[in-house]
Amino acid sequence: MAFILTAMTLDNFGTWLEIDLDRIEKNFHILERTAGCKVMPVVKANAYGHGLEKAAARLETAGANWFGVARIEEAMLLRGAGIKANILVLGYTSPTRVPHAIKENVTLTVYDFDVARQYQEQSDAISTPVKVHAKIDTGMGRLGIQMERSVEFIRYLQESSCIQLEGIFTHFACADEPDADTTNQQLERFNQILDQAGISDRSSLLIHAANSAGTLEFPSARFDLVRTGIAIFGLSPSRAVALPAGILPALSWKTRLISVKTLPPGHGVSYGFKYITQKEERIGVIAVGYGDGLRRTPGNHVLIRGKKVEVIGNVCMDQCMVQLDSLPDAQIGDEVVIIGDQNGASISATDIANHWQTINYEVICGLASRMPRYYLKLNGHA
Repeated sequence: MAFILTAMTLDNFGTWLEIDLDRIEKNFHILERTAGCKVMPVVKANAYGHGLEKAAARLETAGANWFGVARIEEAMLLRGAGIKANILVLGYTSPTRVPHAIKENVTLTVYDFDVARQYQEQSDAISTPVKVHAKIDTGMGRLGIQMERSVEFIRYLQESSCIQLEGIFTHFACADEPDADTTNQQLERFNQILDQAGISDRSSLLIHAANSAGTLEFPSARFDLVRTGIAIFGLSPSRAVALPAGILPALSWKTRLISVKTLPPGHGVSYGFKYITQKEERIGVIAVGYGDGLRRTPGNHVLIRGKKVEVIGNVCMDQCMVQLDSLPDAQIGDEVVIIGDQNGASISATDIANHWQTINYEVICGLASRMPRYYLKLNGHA
């Protein structure tokens, strides 16, 4: 669900996300200047929770001519939304979808001889080559042709009449740990493979390696384009990687205070009575739960009237409870911030990730599709 936000009233949904498209566009341009090369916004997983079609449309307007997605289904959603830019599917695509990729001008990733042969058979059947980028495993241990066969693999793709090799890439395992030597080792291996394959003319091939962390920390990894995901949306890849000045988070997560009551001492709160009142306590209910992406982790906090308050008891699927003794004026209808700013106070996706002992990627990618995304209308853009 997508809406343009003008004025928020109590008639709106009880739980929602606010997405600042202007910030996404500004972040993109800052990353372009930083990288000094083409930037491929990675918009997989519903644009990291920000809304695939709206985020991509703004980025295309801003000048992005490549998008990275994880699955062909995401690519088809982009084409259905009118996105004309190049799209690279970074993950696995079933060979049976090759005709769809060809029809919609979507580029696929190949990382294995068997997969490449199956793609070749499919494209040969309709007498139209499929566009591909070859992925090399330089140390990640995930998708990618193993190094010892990579040169042979590249040459096989180049010689195939039913495969159009557009690019060659790799992926870093530890770029968000810039002090580790792993990324430099992967870069050295990747460059060796390119040299051995005789890839000297870059006019016909796109070479890429850097994710957000690689873009920011390893200038020699920028090649012809960089693949930035988390940084486009204003979040740092890790504590060790600083974002360029001016990059800001584009997402806020908000809900409403929907009930306020005073409970007597010894009263249980929520499933399992993990919280029992010690005295007469003022308890509120907010309209958000694990069905929206708020984990059942003890010790969550939210902002109400600019003050951080604790979520108490077990988080339910659609609701959870907060302790309001410190906010005697809080009332039904008050805006509650889970991620974002309120009256000078702030809770970031990274703050939540630290509490949950995970990464900010997981926090924002876990925001449920059932929550409406409101797109801030600031400069006349929808």
